[in-house]
Amino acid sequence: MNRLKTLLDTKKDLLSIYFTAGFPQLNDTNTILQALQKAGVDFVEIGMPFSDPLADGPVIQKSSTQALANGMSLQVLFQQLADMRQSITMPVILMGYLNPVLKFGMERFIDQCAEVGVDGLILPDLPYELYHEKYRDLFEARNISNTFLITPQTPSERVQMLDQNAKGFLYMVSSAAVTGATTGLNQFQLDYFNRINAMKLNSPKMVGFGISDRSSYRQVCQYANGAIIGSAFIKMLEESKDLTVDIKNFVASIKG
Repeated sequence: MNRLKTLLDTKKDLLSIYFTAGFPQLNDTNTILQALQKAGVDFVEIGMPFSDPLADGPVIQKSSTQALANGMSLQVLFQQLADMRQSITMPVILMGYLNPVLKFGMERFIDQCAEVGVDGLILPDLPYELYHEKYRDLFEARNISNTFLITPQTPSERVQMLDQNAKGFLYMVSSAAVTGATTGLNQFQLDYFNRINAMKLNSPKMVGFGISDRSSYRQVCQYANGAIIGSAFIKMLEESKDLTVDIKNFVASIKG
């Protein structure tokens, strides 16, 4: 059984944290993973840095640029995660863009994910149609879930289609803006959440983009299985003087 699916099926009010691999320093990836697990985060999304991150706001863009300058690559990331499952029990997802994955080789990439214990992928620019036609069997054979994104602009028919084919969760992008661009939730977003809930989808839902504090986290949990926090966490990492202590305090400030 996939760790991510087990978690999504059994727990509510989930907190997922996104961070960029190789940031602030190249070898901080495992330190951050360990600290997040100890702090009580439910699962993590490790960002694979890319030189042209179109959907990311300035905070995550900056972290991606720094990580690449530090020497991060997919090969380095897999080396860092090689012994992850000796101590990390929570689900781990990799998130990034399709271009570096294709350059690495999709089958080789999925094999490496399975080997180190990655549970799922979020590739926002991998169209469902391409995934379904070319890669679905590969993902399923390695027990790697692929997460589909929906936005307020996604037609209801497509939301239903993605829901029917989802193996992990639906990533509810809370707005059409880039990551980190908003604070709090507005009525447009709440109407969107209500519309999706009224559809009675089968898949668990996680909300991302614009979730930055305990208030927005608690609010989102009323409409979905949980929330994903990225930019606010990356900003904290950038300013941190002690990663372990500051990560513990950050998670506590969200979950209480």
